[in-house]
Amino acid sequence: MHGDTGHVLARGVADVEGSTHLVARCLRRKLGLPEPGLQQPLEVNIERHAGREIWTRRFASGQMRTVLDRVANTALFGERFGVLTLYFALQRQGDVIAWQPRSASIFGVPLPRVFFGGVLAYCGVQDGRYVFHVDTRLPLVGRLVAYRGWLEIVDGR
Repeated sequence: MHGDTGHVLARGVADVEGSTHLVARCLRRKLGLPEPGLQQPLEVNIERHAGREIWTRRFASGQMRTVLDRVANTALFGERFGVLTLYFALQRQGDVIAWQPRSASIFGVPLPRVFFGGVLAYCGVQDGRYVFHVDTRLPLVGRLVAYRGWLEIVDGR
C-alpha cells in the first residue's frame, strides 16, 4: 500500500468498533472517523504527490480522508485528520509495522500525551492481503474508534 506508484485503489472489509458515548460520536463525526459496524465494505484510494500521500477511506458508514507525509529532518510521519495531526515513528515488529505515536497537535498546538497515548496501530501483509488494526482510546471517552480488517489492491499505477 505504501510505495512509489502515484495511485492505489484497494478494496476489502473492516470491523469498526467505538463507544456509544455522545462525545465519542461527535468526535468521530468531526474527525471523519467511521461509525461502528461489523464487516463493512471498505475502499481505500491513495494519491501520491511530491512525497505526500492522501488516503481516502470509504467505509459503509462514511468517508475518512487523511494526509500522510514525512516530517522534515526526522524519522517521523505526520497523519493529518482535519485540524488534528498525529506524529508517528514506524517500527518493524516481526511481520507487522507498528505506528508508535510520538506527539500530536490540534490547529498546530501541541497536545499532552494523555490525548494521543491511547493510539495503537499496526499494518502488514498476511496471505497476500494488506492487513491493519487501529485502536484509539481517549480519557473519559473510552474507545473513540477501532477498526481492523484487510485490503486487496485492485489498481496500482
